[in-house]
Amino acid sequence: MRRLAGRLALWTSAILLLTVAGVGTLLLFTLPRFDGTFRVVGLVAPIEIARDRHGIVTIRADSEADAAFALGFAHAQDRLFQMDLMRRLGAGRLSEIIGDATLETDRFMRRLGLYRVAQANYANLPPDVRRLFQAYAAGVNAYIGSDDCLLPPEFLLLGYRPDPWQPADSLVWGRLMAWQLSGNWRDERLRQALAERLSPQDMLRLWPTSQRLSSLEDAAWMPRPGASNNWVLAGNRSATGKPLLATDPHLGLDMPAAWYLARIEMPGRVLVGVTAPGVPIVVIGHNGHVAWGFATAQADTQDLFIETLEDDDRYRTPDGVAPLIRRDEMIRVRGLAPVVEVVEETRHGPLIDIDPSTHRAYALAWTGLRAEDRTALGLLAMNRSSDAASFRAALKDFESPVQNVVYADVEGRIGFMMAGRIPIRKTLEDGSQMPVPGDTGAYDWTGIIPFDALPQGTDPTQGYFATANNRVIDDAYPYFVTARWEANYRIDRIRQMIGGGAHFDLDGMLAMQMDSLSLAAEQLAPLLLGKVPEPALDGWDYRMDRDRAAPLIFEAWLRQFAHILLDGRLGQDFSDFWFWDAPMLAEALRGGPASALCDDPGTPAIEDCVLRARQAHDLAMAALRKAYGPDMTAWRWGAAHRAHFRHLLFSRLPVVRSLVGIDLPVAGDNFTVDRASPRVDDVTGASFDDIQGASLRAVF
Repeated sequence: MRRLAGRLALWTSAILLLTVAGVGTLLLFTLPRFDGTFRVVGLVAPIEIARDRHGIVTIRADSEADAAFALGFAHAQDRLFQMDLMRRLGAGRLSEIIGDATLETDRFMRRLGLYRVAQANYANLPPDVRRLFQAYAAGVNAYIGSDDCLLPPEFLLLGYRPDPWQPADSLVWGRLMAWQLSGNWRDERLRQALAERLSPQDMLRLWPTSQRLSSLEDAAWMPRPGASNNWVLAGNRSATGKPLLATDPHLGLDMPAAWYLARIEMPGRVLVGVTAPGVPIVVIGHNGHVAWGFATAQADTQDLFIETLEDDDRYRTPDGVAPLIRRDEMIRVRGLAPVVEVVEETRHGPLIDIDPSTHRAYALAWTGLRAEDRTALGLLAMNRSSDAASFRAALKDFESPVQNVVYADVEGRIGFMMAGRIPIRKTLEDGSQMPVPGDTGAYDWTGIIPFDALPQGTDPTQGYFATANNRVIDDAYPYFVTARWEANYRIDRIRQMIGGGAHFDLDGMLAMQMDSLSLAAEQLAPLLLGKVPEPALDGWDYRMDRDRAAPLIFEAWLRQFAHILLDGRLGQDFSDFWFWDAPMLAEALRGGPASALCDDPGTPAIEDCVLRARQAHDLAMAALRKAYGPDMTAWRWGAAHRAHFRHLLFSRLPVVRSLVGIDLPVAGDNFTVDRASPRVDDVTGASFDDIQGASLRAVF
C-alpha cells in the first residue's frame, strides 16, 4: 500500500508539474513580441516603436496619422483586454462575455446611451480628425489581426475574440471619463431620499446646500469617481527661471492602470505624457512648447428632472403632452437568452429610473450627452498648440468633463482655466442638489456659461495657480458653478508649501506631491483630545506616515465618531453619505449647529459630544487592539491602510484573485496632498483600505 501511495503521489506531482508547465508555456505565447519587424497595411512610411527597460514606448513616425497607427498598435500589444472591457462597458455589452452578473450594469448603460453619443461625436468631428481616429483604429486592428502571438489570457479564459476596433470605441472612453467625474445626479437622488425621512433640522445639519458631503457608489464595474491636485509655478518661483507644473489626477485603483506613458516623436513636434489605452491623443503631458495638467472642477453639469408619465407612452411638458422617444436595445447575455431593454427619453434626456406605480420617471440632463461634443477636437488642438495663447484657444472645444486646467509654455507664461460646458439654469433651488419638476419648464437650462466668463487667469502676481477641487470663484462671480466644493485642506497645504518666496526645483515639486501632512488632523485631533485624552497622540506632527501608530489611532477614532453621530439617522446610507466630511465633525466638536447630531433621537437621554467622543475612542481602540494586538507601539498606519491594485477581471474570480494583484502599505489619507482615501464602510472598525489616490504623478 505504501508503494502504491508513493506512486500515486509521484504521478499526481508529475501531472501537476506538467499542467503548470503547460499553462506557463501557454501564457508565454500570449506575450507580445517587442523585437523585429512587423509588416502591416495602412502606413504611409515606416515607423519605429522602441521600449525602455520599463516597457515605456517611444514612437517615431513621419506623420501624425502614422504616429496614431503606431500608438494603436502599442496599446493593443499591452492593453487589449482593458481596451475591450472599456468599450464594452460604455456600450452596455459586458454581459456578452461575462453573463448575467453584469446585466444590470448593461441595462443602465443602454439607458444612458454613452456609445450612441460617442458615435454621434465621431460623425460631428472634422474630416482630418476622423482620419486620425481611423488611423489609430487601423493600428489596433493590425495587431488584433496578426498571428504573431496568442490573445492575452483574459480572452483565452473567457473564450472569445475581440471585434475589430472602431473610431467610436476610442471616443466612448471620453464619455466614460466624463461620467466618472460628473456625479451630481447621484447626490440629488440620495439627498431626496434622505429628505423624505429626516427632519428639516437634521437635513440642514447634515447636508447644507453649500457643502459637498456624499460619495454615492455608481453601477457595478463603473470606475470610482475621482478628485485631483495641480499647480503651476511661474519662473520667478522656480530654481530654473522657467515654469514648473505638477499634476496628479486621483482615481480608483485598478490594474492595469488608467494611463499609458508614451513619447511620440514626429517632424517638428514631440509629445510626452500619458495616453489612455484606446485613445490616440496625449491626455496630460507636454508637446515641447506647452505643458498641461488637469484637476476635477466639481462643476454641476447634471440635473434630474422628474417627468410625469401618461398611460399612452407620453409625458407632460409645459406645452402639453409629448411622446416619449423610445427604442428597443437587445442585450446578449452569455449562456442565457437575449434581454430587450426599452430605452426612453424626454426633452431633458434619457430616463434612467422609472416608477410605474407613481407614473413618475427621472430624466437626466447632462452636458456630456451632447451629440456635438467636441472634447476630442479640443484635446487634439491642445496636443498641437504652440504657446500658451493657442493652448487657451484650444480649450474652447474642451466640453466635458469640466476640468481645472493649469498650463505653461517655454516662453514662461502660465495660465489656469476652468474648461468645459456649465449650464445656466432658469431657476436655481437647493443649490441644484435635488431633483426638480420637468413638466413646468421653470427649471430648464437656458444656455451655458460663456467661454470668456469661465474662471480663468494668466501670469498672476502671486506667481502661481493651484487647485485641489476647491472653490476657485469669489462671491462676486455672476454664475452658478456648483454647491459642492471639496474642503480646503489640500489646497491650503499646497499654498503653505509654495509659501511666500520659495524657489522650487523638480525634487521640490515631487516632495510636495508626496506630502503626508493632514491639515484635517491638525484641526480635529486637538478637538478630540480636548474631549478625551489619548497619550499616543501627544506630540504628533499630524503626518499620515505609514510606519507610525498615531495616524491609525486618529483615523479609527474619527471614523467611529462619524458612525456614532450618523448611523442612527442614516442607517445603510452612511457609507454613501459620509465620505470623510471633516468640517461637519469639526463643527460638532466645536459646539456649532452640527453638535445637535451628538444626541441620539432614539433614546430618552440627551447625549453630548464629550460622551460621543469618548464612546468613539473606546470603540476605536478596542477594534485596533483586536486587530493588531495590545502593544500600541507596534501598530502601523500602513498595516491597516493598504492600496489594493485589483485586476479588472481576475479580482472577481474566487481562486485567481488571491494570485493576481498588488497590495502595498501607503501613507496619506483623504485630506493630504498625497491623497489616499480610506474606505468608510469597514464593519470591523480596523481596516482602512485605500480606495482612491493618485493614478499618476507628473512634473514638467
